[in-house]
Amino acid sequence: MVNINFVPDDYIQNNESRRTNLIYLVLLLAVMIALGGSFVTIKIRQRACIAKENLVNQRMAQTQETMKQLDELQAKRREMMKTALTTAELLEPVPRSILLASLTNNLPAGVSLMNLNLIQKEPKQTSQSATSKFQAAQSGMKEVQERLSMEKVLETHINIEGVATSDLQVAEYIKRLSVSNLVDNVALVESKEYKVEESTFRQFKLTAMMKKDVHLSKDDVENIRGTAENSVWNF
Repeated sequence: MVNINFVPDDYIQNNESRRTNLIYLVLLLAVMIALGGSFVTIKIRQRACIAKENLVNQRMAQTQETMKQLDELQAKRREMMKTALTTAELLEPVPRSILLASLTNNLPAGVSLMNLNLIQKEPKQTSQSATSKFQAAQSGMKEVQERLSMEKVLETHINIEGVATSDLQVAEYIKRLSVSNLVDNVALVESKEYKVEESTFRQFKLTAMMKKDVHLSKDDVENIRGTAENSVWNF
């Protein structure tokens, strides 16, 4: 049996052409959707990267600000420590006039002072090794508080020079100073013969230290000054 096709060829070609165009359109739409999805994904990742970058920049800015504050704190700490040390050096637990009066009051007969030096030093054991900047900033206030009480840490060294008629008088002076309420660690550095015209004297040098945590009452001060009025020094 012979099949006879009554559909025109133009109609068939048009249908095939529309079907092909529809397939192309679907493929184009799929490609556009894929490109759109990729674009959206890239934009999302880009925004996430920008957000992370902003967060990192913010943290870096905070870190820089923290470091700046640490530097300022370190500078203030050094300034406070310097001020505290200067203040501590100026603070005298015992006035020098009282110390000089006490040293004079203990002079045996025939002994005279020629020179007297007072030197304040920080003990070597109180020096500390350097720490990191952050640790120093954390311990800054503690160190400043320690420096504020430096008058209790500084050691007052006393260098005494004088003349006596004999070594026995020098020994007597050392004995009196050793039992004094103000000085300690009295030691003889040098004792040599010293001639003036036909007279012979002993020129001596002593070292001593002021006792720590010395607290003199008003009566003690008045007693020392009252005794000094009868000596060659008048305070």
